[in-house]
Amino acid sequence: QVHLVESGGGSVQAGGSLRLSCAASGYTAITDCMGWFRQAPGKGREGVAAINSDGSTSYADSVKGRFTISKDNAKNTLYLQMNSLKPEDTDMYYCAALAHRRCVWVGFVSEEYNFRGQGTQVTVSS
Repeated sequence: QVHLVESGGGSVQAGGSLRLSCAASGYTAITDCMGWFRQAPGKGREGVAAINSDGSTSYADSVKGRFTISKDNAKNTLYLQMNSLKPEDTDMYYCAALAHRRCVWVGFVSEEYNFRGQGTQVTVSS
């Protein structure tokens, strides 16, 4: 089992920045891919960013050039640096992990995850 806890969400004006963190515990060695997806109430999930254990990354087109995913293996912590935030980035953001599988594309994070956290709300005002 892998336990994921997100933090760092909040409210920010358009153009601002936030950094999300995801602390992982448990059998983290089995997580070949970790990432972030977002979902608004009543809407589908959207994979935002993913990182494989070899360091390869993938992003949704909507966030490329603005968001950066990274991982500190020593701290078992995943990050999402979000810059130039837009009102359309407003959502609940979830940290997710896949066991024994790589993320071939960012959609794996939202559709194929084995573990996810409880989410952290990001609100961007215009």
